[in-house]
Amino acid sequence: MKSVFISGTAGSGKSLLTSKLHEYYTKNGAFAAILNLDAGVESLPYACDIDVRDHVDLVSIMRQYDLGPNGSLIMASDLIASKIDDIRAQVDDVNPDYLIVDTPGQVELFAYRSSGGYVVDNISAGEKTSIFLFDGALITTPVNFVSIALLSTSIRLRLGLPAINAVTKTDLIGPKIREILRWSSSLSSLEDAVAAESDGETYTLTSSILRGLNIGGFAQGLVPVSNVTGDGLVTLEGALSRILNRGEEVED
Repeated sequence: MKSVFISGTAGSGKSLLTSKLHEYYTKNGAFAAILNLDAGVESLPYACDIDVRDHVDLVSIMRQYDLGPNGSLIMASDLIASKIDDIRAQVDDVNPDYLIVDTPGQVELFAYRSSGGYVVDNISAGEKTSIFLFDGALITTPVNFVSIALLSTSIRLRLGLPAINAVTKTDLIGPKIREILRWSSSLSSLEDAVAAESDGETYTLTSSILRGLNIGGFAQGLVPVSNVTGDGLVTLEGALSRILNRGEEVED
């Protein structure tokens, strides 16, 4: 079994990409299953094979501990870790070729609390990787792009997994996608774009961040994906295959 953890900022399209990736694997003859780790979500664009909401009830947490939505989500993230044996048993019972893990909408609940890393470590899988989604609507300026790139790198550090960076909502940003893809593969081009649009203080800060990203090997390019049309899924699966299957891709 191989696991793919999908993370990204709220609204970046994690659940929809989870659905599309599941459809792609299934259409091409692989047995894929979905694990939902978002205890607070009300509806999903897919049928869960394993659903954390069966183990952690957000409404009950709010009532029992007199917490608001944010506090209950924080507690829920830690309670999920306490249920890891039950969740792992369900995953092992299903035993798919590919387990696609839809992480919570609030990325900080999963990536920056110790419970998130604990869940990653305790999911039984031979190979694991993650996909971080860059919301195309948020990265149309170079400074915003750098901010999200820094977040992506931070989450990769926290989860300790090989990572693929993808940009979603490509159908909404038109020709801007070409510039964004150039920034993602050429940090010098991105630095020039920052210099053209920023004051001295912002440029100095972003240049320092870019040097760190360069050392960390960030500039490997983004995989553009449209959750509406499905464009880019073949390329994304190929990138996953190079990590999970040593290049033996699912045939289209």
